[in-house]
Amino acid sequence: MSSTSDHRPADTTDTTDTADATGPDAADPHYRDPYAGFPGTVGRTFRESTAAWPDRVRPREGAPNIVVVLVDDMGYSDIGPFGAEIPTPTLDALAERGVKLANYHTMPLCSPARAALLTGLNPHRVGYSFVANADPGFPGYGMEVAGDIPTLAELLHDAGYATYAVGKWHLTRDSASNAADNRANWPLQKGFDQYYGVLEGLTSLFHPHQLVRDNSPLDIDELPDGYYYTDDITDRAISMVTSLRAHDADKPFFLYLAHNAVHGPLQAKPEDLARHRGRYDGGWDELRTARFARQLAAGHFPPGTELPDRNSEAGYEVGPWNELTEVQQTLYARYMEVYAAMVDNVDQNLGRLLGTLAELGELDNTIVVFTSDNGGTGEGGAEGTRSYFSRFVHHPNLPADWNPDVRREIDLIGGPQSLVHYPRGWGMASNTPFRLYKGQTHAGGVRVPFVLSWPAGLPRADGDSGVRPQYQYVTDILPTLLELAGVERPSDRTGRPVQSLDGISFAPVLREAAADSTHHEQYCEMTGNRSYYRDGWKLVTLHRPGTPYDDGEWALHDLRTDPTEIHDVADRHPDVVKELAAAWETAARRNGVFPLADGSGALALRHPDDARLRRPVRLLAGTPELERYRSSRLISFRSFAIEVELDRHGPDDQGVLVSHGDQGGGYSLYVEDGRLRLAYNQYGDLTEADAGPLAPGARLVTVEATAVADLRWEFRVLVDGVETGRLGPVHQLIGMAPFQGISVGVDRKSPVSWPLYERHRSFRYSGGLRAVTYLPGEPAPYDPETVAGALREAAAAFE
Repeated sequence: MSSTSDHRPADTTDTTDTADATGPDAADPHYRDPYAGFPGTVGRTFRESTAAWPDRVRPREGAPNIVVVLVDDMGYSDIGPFGAEIPTPTLDALAERGVKLANYHTMPLCSPARAALLTGLNPHRVGYSFVANADPGFPGYGMEVAGDIPTLAELLHDAGYATYAVGKWHLTRDSASNAADNRANWPLQKGFDQYYGVLEGLTSLFHPHQLVRDNSPLDIDELPDGYYYTDDITDRAISMVTSLRAHDADKPFFLYLAHNAVHGPLQAKPEDLARHRGRYDGGWDELRTARFARQLAAGHFPPGTELPDRNSEAGYEVGPWNELTEVQQTLYARYMEVYAAMVDNVDQNLGRLLGTLAELGELDNTIVVFTSDNGGTGEGGAEGTRSYFSRFVHHPNLPADWNPDVRREIDLIGGPQSLVHYPRGWGMASNTPFRLYKGQTHAGGVRVPFVLSWPAGLPRADGDSGVRPQYQYVTDILPTLLELAGVERPSDRTGRPVQSLDGISFAPVLREAAADSTHHEQYCEMTGNRSYYRDGWKLVTLHRPGTPYDDGEWALHDLRTDPTEIHDVADRHPDVVKELAAAWETAARRNGVFPLADGSGALALRHPDDARLRRPVRLLAGTPELERYRSSRLISFRSFAIEVELDRHGPDDQGVLVSHGDQGGGYSLYVEDGRLRLAYNQYGDLTEADAGPLAPGARLVTVEATAVADLRWEFRVLVDGVETGRLGPVHQLIGMAPFQGISVGVDRKSPVSWPLYERHRSFRYSGGLRAVTYLPGEPAPYDPETVAGALREAAAAFE
């Protein structure tokens, strides 16, 4: 047999009989010749061989950096370039040297908008019909970006860009946000080199509930004094960029800076809040009028555009500011001061980031996009709240004494002890001059500010105001940025075809003020609210949950003369209504919109495999904090028990044995000064039970929570099987509460009990804690998943 390998180098000059190449490996279809395709030559030794290296992917010479700043729940008029009185000098400067898309549209809810922005596809096609806190079992609600839908990060990474993401992700289903999940839909698996932020949709800005770095949740007991999340993610973004430049002077980067601000709960740094004291004493009516006047002066709307009356639709209505009591006005104005301070802080932090780019000499060759995921929100209700998670509960059987607010001294509003949201009158002002809010397909939910600046590539021509009135849509961002960067979206990637785009580049509109819109028609749908846009016509509904989908719901607006959607001309143009309604049905079928929400509670259903998250779990001492959703499955809408195993408790030992939750709601079992106590935070109202002295020695401490009528729990505390304390009945923690997960032997980050936090901070237990076991009981009859499942079974039987 020849001394040459059966699988000889592809370009060797060896002339040995090649019959050996038909050896056993040649018949193996999974074998690949390691030398196949190598462009050099391979001999037996280095001297007999010629080296060759594969070409490395490099972006084109001078390729721009790309920074996309996505703010959460910011309305059309909330920054200076779009009419706000809030000081935003950084954004003012961006708009002065860039362009403003005055007619940019997005989705009316956060996860769908983010999916559309990062993929260029309509969100239902990607699987995001709703926020990533649902899993009812249909394609449009899959909450996963499929492998044949490359994200903007993946495409730019393929082209040689460094890719970074900081802040809010909210494209990972809540049930997949834990450390045991396969992470297939986490940021690093969707094209980002580095990530730092919060996977879910909201968090405390003073005490974020679960920070994630790259692919790992961080185990943090306490955050430093003065910590503020918006500052933190900006620090991380700056660090990513400066680290890149320390290692590679030329490589362009894509930075996706997705703020949790200005989503509720509203929280602001004291120094930012102080700058806005008294700014909103005049109320929302005065604010709308002033903002609209500035928008008209800036050329955002054609002459004759009207400011609508205050929202008057049932459940969304806003009353006159001057009919509020003086006490209400003082409280409500403070809520808006907090919101303005958050916007102010976002602008300051953007200034720090852009200042870094200027210091690096790269600001002119950086494309900066600033926009919002959806419009301003009305979720604070008519009165606003200091108890965000209590207001956020949407259960059909809330007891009559349910309180969607708690008392807080006005000086605490906006700080870490309050989880506030403004009344929807401010949401209406945020969306000036449009009607309705986030969640609706009227303009208030879908028209948001959009600023783009790239001085080196898109210099402003003399006489160009920078205002673009052309209709464009969120799916257009990806193809636009790819075109500006000189990157082609491939038809195939990783050996498989990629799905077609829905977005269309609006680069021509950026370059030429007189260019035509590139996006001529677009469907929209959110929880049954629907719209269809075509060349200036807009067909739209405000759907009442649980009511039939009736063509009588449609209103028709000619946005060319009525951009604020005041005048319904459906009766005058029945042919247009019929045409656009049919177009909506076709688009809905093509994009996977069906089935539509119908009041059956199906959004509460979860994948059957999620049942395993309700199994008993034993958490050893030292276990990192259990993720929020996983923790909630152990207690929500049911009775449960907690067993705390103490190997050793000494007379001087103290600390938290187990905690679950934060200032928005939770419970904590702790020992202080020799006594065992149970603290219960009912959406901001703190109650404590003294369970007596805890004697030294090995002990089994048990907390039993019994689910009773009217969504309440009754608690018992037992030591070695003997009852020592009671608490309740209290309202159950449901909806998004408790928002912080379970911790063993410590109360991490945001405390359940603020007085205890002031005395001891996170108060780690000093004795011998072996483990904490959660024992979930059967669901109560009012469990939404149980109710929804029963309704679905009944409907199936009826059919």
